[in-house]
Amino acid sequence: MTLTQPPHPGIFDEPPVAPDTLSHLGPLRGLAGRWQAAKGVDTSPRADGPETKPYVEHASFDVIDGQTNGPQLFYGLRYHMHINTPDEKITFHDQIGYWLWEPATGLLLQSVTIPRGQALLAQGHAGADDRSFTVEAVRGATTNGIASNPFLDQNFRTDRYRCAITLHDDDSWSYRLDTTLMVEGKAFDHHDTNRLCRVGPPQPNPLDAG
Repeated sequence: MTLTQPPHPGIFDEPPVAPDTLSHLGPLRGLAGRWQAAKGVDTSPRADGPETKPYVEHASFDVIDGQTNGPQLFYGLRYHMHINTPDEKITFHDQIGYWLWEPATGLLLQSVTIPRGQALLAQGHAGADDRSFTVEAVRGATTNGIASNPFLDQNFRTDRYRCAITLHDDDSWSYRLDTTLMVEGKAFDHHDTNRLCRVGPPQPNPLDAG
């Protein structure tokens, strides 16, 4: 007879969750709220060489209730970033996902989903009072990986993703995104930079608001 090993002690035990998520976001607290900017810069590959293009950005970061995986506890934000160019109203880029922070370990996660058939989970580490932090994802990884639809994976394959964020004292924040793309057998560094200013305060998470 084969004996089944019992689950690890405490693996199903959930820790207490603070109702006020905003005060437990650690390094993510400065991102909560509504933001906009008109001076973003995108550098992307084209058939005749790299193209640099300005863009306009609107972003919202909503506080969510604490999330548990057994004993693991995350506090975080649900976000939406929408981008268009100054001369076009059509969507240039649209992105949704979550930023999560684990107070016990400092683990930082960003999930990204874009409507081109691509998703990723990037990770890093940050302390509660850090004003800058970075997360990364790598194609093929199972804990911080990148998944793309077959066409993108064959023709515009993303091998690496890196997002670096800095919070500034004037109630703004900036980011630099670097993605390594494989296009026609050649590596290309696709990057975006922007600095966003606050246009709306953070709202309490549902549990706290209730």
